[in-house]
Parts: sequence; C-alpha cells; structure tokens
Amino acid sequence: MDKYSKHFLLNVDTAKEYAVEKVGYFKEDEKLEAIEIGDGNINYVFKVWNPETGKSLIIKQADTVLRSSGRPLDMHRNKIEAEILGIEGKLSEGFVPEIYLYDENMYALSMEDISAYKNLRTEMAAGKTFPKLADDIATFMADTLLPTTDLIMNRAEKKEKVKTLTGGVQGLLKANKVTIFNGLGQVNPDKTVTIGSETIKGRNIILDQNMDFVKEKLYGDEDLHAEVGQLRDDFMNHAQALIHGDLHSGSIFVNQEGTKVIDPEFAFYGPMGYDIGNVIGNLFFAWANKYYTDSENTEFLTWIEKTIGEVTDKFKEKFSAKWDALVEFPLYRTEGFKKYYTDKVMADSFGYAGTEIIRRVVGDSKVKEVTSVTNVDQRVPMERALIQIGIKLIKERRTLKDGAAIKAVGKEYLK
Repeated sequence: MDKYSKHFLLNVDTAKEYAVEKVGYFKEDEKLEAIEIGDGNINYVFKVWNPETGKSLIIKQADTVLRSSGRPLDMHRNKIEAEILGIEGKLSEGFVPEIYLYDENMYALSMEDISAYKNLRTEMAAGKTFPKLADDIATFMADTLLPTTDLIMNRAEKKEKVKTLTGGVQGLLKANKVTIFNGLGQVNPDKTVTIGSETIKGRNIILDQNMDFVKEKLYGDEDLHAEVGQLRDDFMNHAQALIHGDLHSGSIFVNQEGTKVIDPEFAFYGPMGYDIGNVIGNLFFAWANKYYTDSENTEFLTWIEKTIGEVTDKFKEKFSAKWDALVEFPLYRTEGFKKYYTDKVMADSFGYAGTEIIRRVVGDSKVKEVTSVTNVDQRVPMERALIQIGIKLIKERRTLKDGAAIKAVGKEYLK
C-alpha cells in the first residue's frame, strides 16, 4: 500500500523521503538536507536540497486545521494554487515557479525553489532598485489576463473554469468561517458595529490625528462612494479574466535578472484591472514611504516614479500586441472596440489602485510601508498624501490615460 495514500503531516525527515519516493525529484542514493522555511499559520513549507549539487525543491503542504487555533481549514486551497500556477506557467513561461507535483492525498504542492529571488516589498524597503521589474510584471499581466477572457477562450470552457474557481473561493471562505452580515450597521461609541443582533469590531484603524481628515475626505464624499460602488459592483460581478487576486509587492519576488509571481491561491475570475491596480497601488506605497522617510535617496525615488509610469505604459503596449496576435472575432478586431475595451481596463486599473491604497491606509489590513513609519510627523502627512492619491485615482480614473498622468498624480501630493 502506498504510504502516501492518506494525509499526514510531513516533517524535515519525511519531507526528504517524500521528495524521493513520491515526487521523484531526487535519486534514492542522494544525501539530502531539509528545513522548514514557512512560518505561516496555514501551510507547512519545506525546502529539500542536495548540498553537493545544489539541486532543490519546495514542498508546500496544507493541514486540516489552523496552526494557531486548531480551527478547521479547507484542504484543497493548494490544489487551486497548483492549478493556477500551471495555467499561468503555460501562458507566461518563466514568471511563476514550476510545478513538479500536486498530491491530492497529501494535499502537498511540490514546486521550483525560487530562493534566488527576494520579496519585492522587503527589497524596496531596503532601497533597492530593479530595472527589469516594470517590463517583467507588465509582460506577466498581459500574458495571463487577456488570454483568459471571452475574447480568446472558448465560452463553454471559460464558464466551467469560472464555476470551478468560484466554488473554490466560496469553500475557502466557508472553511475559514468568514461571516457575511446583512442589514443596516450602527457604529457604537466603542468603535464596534451592531448589525441586527450581532456586534462586531469595526475594521478601520485610523490615527487620531487623521480622524477629521478621513471623515472629510472619505466618509463625507458621496461622489467618491458612488465611484467605489461601481468598482465594487464590477469586482463582485464581472468575471472578465482569470486574475491572481492578490498581486501586491509581497507576492512578487525579484532579483536583477528576473521576476517570479507566487501565491495565487485567491485567484478567481474578475476584472483584470484589479490585478493591474494592485501592482500600481503597492508601488505607490514604496514611493510615499521613501519620500517621507528617506528623501535623500534620489536614486530610489527616481526609479520608483519611473517604474509606476512604465508599468502602466508597458502593460498597454504589451496588451495591444497580445490583442492583435490573439483576438480573431472580426467585431472585436476593430480599432474602435479595441480602444473602448482597453480604456475600460486601464480606468478600472487606476480605480482599483486607488481602492487598494485607501484600504491599506485606513483599513485593518495595512502594509509595512505604512506601519513601519513610527514618527508621527512623517506618518500623518504620508497617510494624507496616500489617501488623496487614492481618491484622485478613483474619481479621475477615466481621464488618466498613460504613465505620465499616473506619475503626475503622485507628484501632486508627494511634494
């Protein structure tokens, strides 16, 4: 009987055996080493390697429960990740880790070791620059987004993919006990929110010094609310393309030679502008952080501003070329329709960049570029600048046409 026919948790010793016996990545006579490199709360991650040859791989295994609390988890989330990485790897070769095996019994994903690449968020925090980043990430997005739309895909095939991935996401939400509250919310003095008979903690975390600013600029702007409502409606209902779903600078790994995109476990069919906007929005965090904390680092500031513009322009350029190469339906090949479609994608991108910026500043899912700034004299104006950048990207998204316009939004408030 196959000893891997039923799930059990690997450790550093059994991970080595698994890499030989199940994955077949190493020979039986190779002397291997292994370490657990994951410190997450959901997955167990092992690196197995041959110290003589340097050959290595990563094994990412799901457990049945959350490590910290024992709460039940969806065992199939790594399957979603494996499926998406396989699709993305075929569409954009070299930009995601190669998949060696997904084992449905062990809920284990074995894949390429990308330790030669470093976390983009961390590297930018250290002031490092990457001249190839804009071209690489624009290529990845153009390669993976357009080909998964109805413009290219067989409609029946796409509908089946949408159904499969939607089910996976809903299962993940259910397993993690995500609760949807319906009804009118009442904000209480202690910052909790009461909806019906349920009282929950409020999700926004705002500096006292910025409370009045946030009330005026965000809570009091009904025009902004209407624009965000439109973006939310698209996000919830427009199954346009297979999107990564979490494409921020923590999911992008880089070195001077190239780029790798990881962790697509929240992928689903949605508006492609959501991925593009997440990339642009997270680059703005790096720009604002360095502007307020390390303004003398002109090399980085020049690079990050240039990169934001180049991501925008290079994506449009590559998207256009991909369109011309792949779109066949005559009505879709007209210049008028192509312009309409591309303009909508870019407007969505700028809008979602704005929502990403605002939610990361005032919401409870903050980024290190914000939270690491402990000097209030720097933090307060930085947050205000980011909020205003986000607002402008949302409200003026239909008139912002290129990288120069996006850079101008940043320079208007980072001054």
